[in-house]
Amino acid sequence: MDVLSELLRAVKLEGALFFNAEFSAPWCINSAQSTALAPFLSPSAKHLIVYHFLTEGRAYARSRDGGREELVAGDIVIFPHGDSHYLGNGSPERPVDSLQTFAGYLQDGMKVVHFGGGGEITKFVCGFMACDPQLSEVVFASLPRILKVHLSSESSGEWIANSIQFSVDEAGARHAGGDLVLAKLSELLFIETLRRYINGLPAEQTGWLAGSRDPIAGKALAFMHKDPAHPWTVENLARRVGVSRSRLAERFRHFFNASPMAYLTSWRLKLGAEILESTEDGVAEVAAAVGYGSEAAFNRAFRRAFDCPPAQFRRIRRAKPEDALR
Repeated sequence: MDVLSELLRAVKLEGALFFNAEFSAPWCINSAQSTALAPFLSPSAKHLIVYHFLTEGRAYARSRDGGREELVAGDIVIFPHGDSHYLGNGSPERPVDSLQTFAGYLQDGMKVVHFGGGGEITKFVCGFMACDPQLSEVVFASLPRILKVHLSSESSGEWIANSIQFSVDEAGARHAGGDLVLAKLSELLFIETLRRYINGLPAEQTGWLAGSRDPIAGKALAFMHKDPAHPWTVENLARRVGVSRSRLAERFRHFFNASPMAYLTSWRLKLGAEILESTEDGVAEVAAAVGYGSEAAFNRAFRRAFDCPPAQFRRIRRAKPEDALR
């Protein structure tokens, strides 16, 4: 089983490509925080991850904390935590604000936007992924503020790059189903980037992404994420993985600084919170869906994790901002 796939199914990633650019040096844009972009791109998104994929030329990406990546064609740069950042080539006097300058173009689909000083050409497309912040935190918390991966060095990445370029070029023709194709390519591009990043992690790395590729911890994670409501114990989980209980516990401590059951409890409660916020299911139904034998037990565990009972959590999360202040 593929634990990353199991987790991403629960996270319910939704993506789209939204900007098609041909910029000429010198140019520099100040890309706003994802919270400022969300109303234009995905108003219902709880968390937005923005990325830029270079198809031609070169550029740099710089985060507000000073991290900088040099980019060439075939590179994708992602800002997993939604930080504002700079993207450019050359040294203009000052960067232009992305929203003020380009917001009007977001209604034009993937029509090419031209901008810059007339020098060296850089072509890129921008995309976003929308996801639930509580569930996605499991993966994204261990990602750096700025993440760069070169996709065109392998056949799978080259195929994705060519498919995106073709679909973007065809977008102006407004073929039936074109928006859906671009959305699926956006998701594929993002997932392939995560896969490349995981495969490139050093052997001594810890955290969820490193643990997901471990033959012991990763297999146990896949079982738990595939069926979180199953009455797992360390013993039956270790048996399914094919190791001793002590060996399984040791691998979890190494990667996650937690026991298998503590990890499972945390994940169940995150799932419960997402169900409470997104459905009308009763608390007892939610409790059963995430593996709790009784509503009372779920209430106690949920209160410890979120500082309020499930019913109150739902009311708070669904309250309008003006209602929450009353």
